[in-house]
Amino acid sequence: MDQIVYVVDDDASVRRSLVSLLESEAYQVVDFASAREFLAHPLSPQPSCLILDMNMPVADGFEVAETLHNNGYTLPIIFLTGFGTIPMSVKAMKAGAHEFLTKPVMADQLLHAVAEGLQLAEKNLTQAQEQQALRQRHQSLTPRECEVLELAIGGLLNKQIANALGVSEITAKVHKRRVMEKMQARSLADLVRAAERLHILKSQSR
Repeated sequence: MDQIVYVVDDDASVRRSLVSLLESEAYQVVDFASAREFLAHPLSPQPSCLILDMNMPVADGFEVAETLHNNGYTLPIIFLTGFGTIPMSVKAMKAGAHEFLTKPVMADQLLHAVAEGLQLAEKNLTQAQEQQALRQRHQSLTPRECEVLELAIGGLLNKQIANALGVSEITAKVHKRRVMEKMQARSLADLVRAAERLHILKSQSR
């Protein structure tokens, strides 16, 4: 899977050095001279991480991280700063930093952080895709099948589901089988786990 490393630093010499290092390791790099340029650029759906200068004019690293978070982006961020302090590093971690490094950064240290960041990005992307597929399966259920799902994960047997819905046991069995098929659940335990991931509450009765 293709990966992208974004580099945002207003110091041209630092930025060129970072880009050269990353490209020497065959990374695809997109660099920006300001936070404004970066935030105006549409981000790729590919697994990505961000190397972000902490101290820039107009918008600093924290503001960029906050903007990304508010826009729903979760790409790992590697903060760089020329004068790191413990309070600043704590603040960076609270802002969702994957790593916090001080300049001049060691090449091996940066490359290790980038490799870890991209690995995390791939994991996050896979989980997001799986969650989206799960939501689509749930959306394919009819309203009655949604009721059956909630009753089934609440531990009710087919006869109890039939009584709760006012239908025959055979009809309840058919609905439950369709729910299992549409949700691609091989067992009740699978169905319960899927419901938990979708934050669906179980129902003991109507």
